[in-house]
Amino acid sequence: MNEGGELVLQIITPDREFDPVRAAYVVLPGEEGYLGVLPRHAQLMSSLQAGVLSYRTEAQDQSARSADREKQFFAISGGFAEVNDNRVLVLADTAEPAEEIDVQRAQQALQRAEQRLQEGGADVDTARARIALERAMARLRTVDAQRDGTETG
Repeated sequence: MNEGGELVLQIITPDREFDPVRAAYVVLPGEEGYLGVLPRHAQLMSSLQAGVLSYRTEAQDQSARSADREKQFFAISGGFAEVNDNRVLVLADTAEPAEEIDVQRAQQALQRAEQRLQEGGADVDTARARIALERAMARLRTVDAQRDGTETG
């Protein structure tokens, strides 16, 4: 059991496994709203919706000020999270770090999804278009959050 004042965050998707990171806290896009996870959090299992996952890295030097720690942001498009023994395991459908998101492509995907939803009709898979819309919006919010250094939710 990890008894320290830090969390270990692990993000895994079907296509990629990110290196575990030490974090001071993690904010997850839960189905019922955003969830904040601090060290020594109670055990938790939650489904995730499309949104922004954020965390602040834990400083290697414990005397470092909070401002010296770095915030990181990922676009998540659903999945599950488990919190247990200061470990946060995220099993996501997709996860993209903010710096890897192509803003122009995300904006185009958002416009396509909005257009499909507006057109409607028998040829449009409404559920799929809504998922595409939510994913594109999450990607754009992630980029904005990384640029501004602010949490979302």
